[in-house]
Amino acid sequence: MNSWDAGLAGLLVGTIGVSLLSNGLVLLCLLHSADIRRQAPALFTLNLTCGNLLCTVVNMPLTLAGVVAQRQPAGDRLCRLAAFLDTFLAANSMLSMAALSIDRWVAVVFPLSYRAKMRLRDAAFMVAYTWLHALTFPATALALSWLGFHQLYASCTLCSRRPEERLRFAVFTSAFHALSFLLSFIVLCFTYLKVLKVARFHCKRIDVITMQTLVLLVDIHPSVRERCLEEQRRRRQRATKKISTFIGTFLVCFAPYVITRLVELFSTAPIGSHWGVLSKCLAYSKAASDPFVYSLLRHQYRRSCKELLNRVFNRRSIHSRSVGLTGDSHSQNILPVSE
Repeated sequence: MNSWDAGLAGLLVGTIGVSLLSNGLVLLCLLHSADIRRQAPALFTLNLTCGNLLCTVVNMPLTLAGVVAQRQPAGDRLCRLAAFLDTFLAANSMLSMAALSIDRWVAVVFPLSYRAKMRLRDAAFMVAYTWLHALTFPATALALSWLGFHQLYASCTLCSRRPEERLRFAVFTSAFHALSFLLSFIVLCFTYLKVLKVARFHCKRIDVITMQTLVLLVDIHPSVRERCLEEQRRRRQRATKKISTFIGTFLVCFAPYVITRLVELFSTAPIGSHWGVLSKCLAYSKAASDPFVYSLLRHQYRRSCKELLNRVFNRRSIHSRSVGLTGDSHSQNILPVSE
């Protein structure tokens, strides 16, 4: 194993570790906080988190073994099962992000009717459609025997070894990526750009009120005026940064792998195996970044994490105090009685 393979293996190990910890923490927050569970986006987050954990436990270790061994890491049946999961979980992850963006769009653009438009029943229906949509492609690939180990990506995924089926497989793969990656990307752009438009409109209204107040308060201290203007600038940038993060992480993680798959099918140019594995690692890295992008940096999840940490530390402190008191009483019992 050369330095490139060692680096890719290290990247996979780091991705597995971060993904397990971050997605596990999101699950703990969902179990701990009833307020989070009562909201419709919790279903989308739960679906995305469970999918990320399943990918981390099944697909990533098999790819790591494929990188290290430079061959198929498991038997044909297990590899087909892993390829089925890989295709299903990739589509489910992308569509879950699209569902979360639709939820944000409804909440921001239609705030007064959000509870009527986005109930738990509606969210469950969207998750059911996501599963049905995502299951269609791996089920078709399984029926056509297009699941197995792909040496270019060192992973069990979509592949076809029969040259006579190259055109059919290329059409199928293109349809899969068009109805998962491209569709989700279009939904993300549409919804988040609408959200950004509304956020900028509200920022302008707040800016007008702020400037009018600063004009009326002629005796205000210059430092206070500077702080108000600085907060005004930050407010304009906050929504843009968040939306850029949502769309940017989606593109950075998934686009290299999707483009590589299409170039492999429709071009005769050779593709380096290291790039193929790296693009797959980037796709896997979305499982590690999703908890931070969609959950852990939000106020409710941060508060839930603090409550969990406080509960753990309080139990430890109570346990240590009880142990200390027990030790003191035991030492008093064994002291000799003075005459």
